[in-house]
Amino acid sequence: MFLRNSGRKAAAHFSWNWARSIILPGAVALVVAGTSVNAEDAAKPAGIVGTWVVKAADAPFTHHMFVFNADGTMQQANPDSGNPDNSDSDGKGIWAEKDGKVIGKFVEVTADRKTHKFVSRGEISYEIDLAGDAFTGTAAAHFYDADDKLLRGPLPTPLEGKRVTLP
Repeated sequence: MFLRNSGRKAAAHFSWNWARSIILPGAVALVVAGTSVNAEDAAKPAGIVGTWVVKAADAPFTHHMFVFNADGTMQQANPDSGNPDNSDSDGKGIWAEKDGKVIGKFVEVTADRKTHKFVSRGEISYEIDLAGDAFTGTAAAHFYDADDKLLRGPLPTPLEGKRVTLP
């Protein structure tokens, strides 16, 4: 009886050692390989999703940053001191793909630099043609007062964007 149980224990111990030395490392290798593929895919954004340096030739300050999120939202920013008369917030907006183009709009709020009072709400609509890590397009700005009355616009500008990529 003692010998019979010892054999079972030895066989069980051998089976566990075999599983631990062969199967476990194989499973870990598969997980690691899958993780590295996913990390590679994450470094290659699809479509417009990602961060962009954008030039808007006719804007008060020409250089901007756009971030397009996968959920259809976006952010726009440029140096606040780029406009000598008004201070503006960063833009928050939305985007969608339509007929092979990216369309969208962001909104920013402006204040007078001297009085610190509300000046306008700017709504900037855009249409973009994407070509890999670059895009071209047009934007048009409309500015409204506190009562939603149009003050200025449309004010058009061409857009040129270049994706921010890893070195």
